[in-house]
Amino acid sequence: MLQTLSLLILLKVRLLMTNHGFGLLYEMGCGKTLTAIAITGAAFLKGKVKKLLVVAPASVVPVWSKEFDNFADFPYMVGTMQGTANKKIEILKRLQLSEQHMSKPMLYVAVINYESVWREQIFDTIKKWNPDMIICDESQRIKSNSAQQSKAMHALGDIARYKLILSGTPIQNSAMDVWSQYRFLDKTVFGDNFYSFRARYGVLGGFNGKQVVGVRDVDLLTEKAHSIAYRVTKDEALDLPEQTFENREIELTAKERKIYNEIKKECFAEIDGGTISAAMITTKLLRLQQITGGFIQLDDDAKPKQIGTGKLKALEDIVDDYVVDGGKKLVIFARFIPEIHAICEMLDKKKIPDGKGGSKSMRYSKIWGAVKLEDRGEQVRQFQQEDDVRVFVAQIDTAGLGITLTAADTAVYYSLNYNYAAYEQSLARIHRIGQKNNCTYIHLVCPKTVDTQILKALHKKEDLAKSIVDNWKMYFE
Repeated sequence: MLQTLSLLILLKVRLLMTNHGFGLLYEMGCGKTLTAIAITGAAFLKGKVKKLLVVAPASVVPVWSKEFDNFADFPYMVGTMQGTANKKIEILKRLQLSEQHMSKPMLYVAVINYESVWREQIFDTIKKWNPDMIICDESQRIKSNSAQQSKAMHALGDIARYKLILSGTPIQNSAMDVWSQYRFLDKTVFGDNFYSFRARYGVLGGFNGKQVVGVRDVDLLTEKAHSIAYRVTKDEALDLPEQTFENREIELTAKERKIYNEIKKECFAEIDGGTISAAMITTKLLRLQQITGGFIQLDDDAKPKQIGTGKLKALEDIVDDYVVDGGKKLVIFARFIPEIHAICEMLDKKKIPDGKGGSKSMRYSKIWGAVKLEDRGEQVRQFQQEDDVRVFVAQIDTAGLGITLTAADTAVYYSLNYNYAAYEQSLARIHRIGQKNNCTYIHLVCPKTVDTQILKALHKKEDLAKSIVDNWKMYFE
């Protein structure tokens, strides 16, 4: 790979060496991980980098060792820091020990998740290791200037010689999101104080005049951000196949519609009679969305009760058409754990068991909250490489980021979350480098319910949570 580095990548290496910090703002599927490994490898071969720290979302951590295996053609050793705090520290110490005793030059790579990096013992161990270079993968995870993980990354960035941020969506809420990411990358670009940055570029208003309601000097802000970053869109970089979006309507039964309307009426009364907040409204919407997925939870502590199977039957038909009869691979996204369980039970009944055990005619892989981080990379590998693993069941918030599922060209959305950036990320699991076929996305939608409103917002590229306070009544009509 490194022998065939493009002039563009060599330019990025030069910029990194000059500025000590650089951003790869690639849209999902454009190869930012590949580029980051190429840049790191080139820096290693130049004798600039020996120790690399990669900080990534938990679901992406296991992916990095696979990506090094796929793309790196220079000597390296990866330590994936997973498990308990003591185990994470032990993995890094083993990497250090190898470093001390290895005779030939090698790039030593430690990979850890954002939620762990700021923990006191782990942070101190990493700091003592003193990495030459840090990659901040999906850097929007440190967009909050006050979060502990952001502060930890700033402190580590101050001691590292070279830094990369990787993100397709560096701005998720407002332009203010860039400050923390650039504070890690190069604090000379936007300064060392968030409130000075906010005063310079933000338009303040709202409650007590302290909320950012707009942005000023957008051209200057963009110019400064791009001074040490490179933006790549799919349209610019790739000749990817077309995308088709299909909605399949599933009518609620009379019983389900009655329950839905009763809960909707109850939610409306509770919201209308109290202090309105985005958190309150989205919580009520979750109750309605669970009903469209076939479940109801009347009490916070109670086990969800299945009240319908409309979406499940529609999904079974799709599995029959695409997998059983069509011989294709299929990705299934769902939001709620009870839905995941119901989907897996349906596949088991169809003699499509999960990947555990011996050889089967057809199997499925899965990633959701309960699947161990260290096992997730293997789940992806099975789906991508083994012909008999035909279905990938994914919880959208857990597996919608940082993994490649191009063995399939069709994805079904059993349910959706409210965040457009998360939705866009999930689309890119199949529509990315390596995909040869046109991609189809099938949404299972119950008409005249919250499903249609959520999908409408996502198609307009809106983050529902941002506008929901002003428009909340439309979701409960």
